[in-house]
Amino acid sequence: MIAANNISKQFGEQILFEKATFTLGEGERIGLVGRNGHGKSTLFRLITGEEQPDEGVLQIPRGYTIGFLKQEFKLSQPTVLAEACMGLPDERRHEDWEAKKILAGLGFAEDDFEKSPALFSGGYQIRINLAKVLLSDPHLLLLDEPTNFLDVVSIRWLERYLIGWQNELMVISHDRNFMDKVTTHIMGIHRTKIRKYKGRTHAYYEQISMEEEVHEKQRVNQEKRSKQMELFISRFRAKARLANMVQSRIKALEKQVTLAKLDSISSLSFDFRYQPTDAKYMLDARALKFSYGPDLPLLINNLDLVIEPGDRIGIIGKNGKGKTTLLKLLAGKLKPVNGTVTIHPQIRTSYFEQANTAELHNDATVEDEIMAAMAEPERKKARDICGSMMFTGDSALKKIAVLSGGEKCRVLIGRMLVHPSNLLLLDEPTHHLDLEATESLMEAIGEYEGACAIVTHNERILETVINKLIVFQGGGAFVFDGPYAQFLEEIGWEEVEDGGPSSRRDSASSEKGGGQNKKEQRKQRADLNAKKASVLGPLKKKMEECEKEIGRLEKLIDDEMKALLEASQKNEVAKMVELSTSTERNRKLIETLYDELCSADEQYNQEKSKFDSIEG
Repeated sequence: MIAANNISKQFGEQILFEKATFTLGEGERIGLVGRNGHGKSTLFRLITGEEQPDEGVLQIPRGYTIGFLKQEFKLSQPTVLAEACMGLPDERRHEDWEAKKILAGLGFAEDDFEKSPALFSGGYQIRINLAKVLLSDPHLLLLDEPTNFLDVVSIRWLERYLIGWQNELMVISHDRNFMDKVTTHIMGIHRTKIRKYKGRTHAYYEQISMEEEVHEKQRVNQEKRSKQMELFISRFRAKARLANMVQSRIKALEKQVTLAKLDSISSLSFDFRYQPTDAKYMLDARALKFSYGPDLPLLINNLDLVIEPGDRIGIIGKNGKGKTTLLKLLAGKLKPVNGTVTIHPQIRTSYFEQANTAELHNDATVEDEIMAAMAEPERKKARDICGSMMFTGDSALKKIAVLSGGEKCRVLIGRMLVHPSNLLLLDEPTHHLDLEATESLMEAIGEYEGACAIVTHNERILETVINKLIVFQGGGAFVFDGPYAQFLEEIGWEEVEDGGPSSRRDSASSEKGGGQNKKEQRKQRADLNAKKASVLGPLKKKMEECEKEIGRLEKLIDDEMKALLEASQKNEVAKMVELSTSTERNRKLIETLYDELCSADEQYNQEKSKFDSIEG
């Protein structure tokens, strides 16, 4: 068990936490939350001993091992598998089957195991490091934003792995769904205090909100009471008859512990400006094909996509399969090998590319960059946007060169907020956001009047915001016209076996032998998924349209009946005839729509049964 007793830490004038006390009990899995810059990563470094508290004591048992996923590390082995096996104890280095299971879960193919780690991107190198940390089997696992470089399939595998984790765990993550699934407690750094709650994130934030509301009510009441006592003292100080009462109130004021007004906490504020449009179709992509070279495979092959007003499209799939490439094609940053992308003339796009910070000018200030994005530069408006991105006061005058990666991404988002748009194209916008800012972004996307296409691995966003998907899976991409929950039910992800801590020490099953070639199996499944989506999607959409129109007509009939009653009371014969005719016409339309709905539902169930029998 780890115990912190009255620990304090500050950098310059910024106090991260003071006199914080908490314990980490046996088998507890803790989600560490708090806004960016409030000390989460610093607390991790205190636990590992890389830094020391300014005051207080952090007690860690002798022999207690800690595995820490760092963003900076060195790779020394010639192959991915050999590097991962470095995480195993010396006496078990030969048990590479265990490393293979974890690497597979983190998205490495079997033919990647013997490749050099240097051939892989930084994100995949972090996955190798994560595998090493998991294989070391420490008493305490510290994970700082482990999902940042994982795709949704690997995140789902890691969730299952950590749910089976028998030792202690502390995790920092902006992915609320992930945190809630893998933790037993939430510990928050809030207003320089550290507090731990048993339960999920929503319970923690509700508790904090309630406590601050109570504090504010008590503070207001205290102010009123103090003013009353001060007035009493002032008015009756000279009255001998009331001397005892005056003295008692003076003593009460002296003893009173004044409740301070809570300072406001800076947070990101997203306000995507909407450019009105009456376009029925915003973007129409037909027979889209793309490859980065004539000798390289097609990342996108014959993809058809229509973006309509109100669409919230999630672009999902494993990393390296073409999601960002597709977004660049839609944004006009890349040209397709074949096919067309037609954008309605009224459409104005806002494009966020997380890897695009190189376009910022190191010598410019944050304010300069925001003003440079304006058609008509206006300093006050630029400062307002800087403030919404948490660059208040003099921090808006910081040079781009001194900003962190996360701060640079906030500048890019700020530049997006300058221009009115009706189509948002967002590539992993939550990558450098904390949990609160991610929730704020989700709310802003939900309220945006235009359409949005977003590359994300955050399942909370997929579950709460998205109504249509573009799925990269099994060597292909297809449109799924429905929400994420429906996709999981009808198609689902191709996921590797768990390889979790509860099963990883079972003897390794042979990965060789007969059976169909895995690549061919994946291709067949991708073809089946694409066909399934193309058949079931339109039927599902037809049913939804019928249900929506029936609802509209039923409400219209209700309104007409009320109007008919009112007309009859006023003896407005012509209006009564008109309303009666309209009502009868709408009833017949509803009957027709019910027939169409029943027909589509029957056809949907028949086609779904066919696919279910093929899948097995």
